[in-house]
Amino acid sequence: LAVASGRAQVQQEPFLETTEGSSITIKCSHPNIRTGDWIHFYRQLPGQSPELVAVTAKGSKDVKAPEGRLSMSADRRSSSLWLRRPGRGDAAVYYCALGP
Repeated sequence: LAVASGRAQVQQEPFLETTEGSSITIKCSHPNIRTGDWIHFYRQLPGQSPELVAVTAKGSKDVKAPEGRLSMSADRRSSSLWLRRPGRGDAAVYYCALGP
């Protein structure tokens, strides 16, 4: 998935899968990130609107639902959302986006 909005572009793997209860890492590349930009991870469950999972501008932070961790690389050019034990209820389309 590549999403372009003016100058910003983020890239993700087009498809990932895991077995229930096995951790997974969703990676996002954003080489043109600028000062003031934050990375937002969303997920869209089948038949529902997108929901915000986590946001960060730097470092790492724990995520409560779904349980995991959002991490930003030191150079801020990439980020990843690690899900500890995803279940069937976490099967969704996951998006990353740059924004203020």
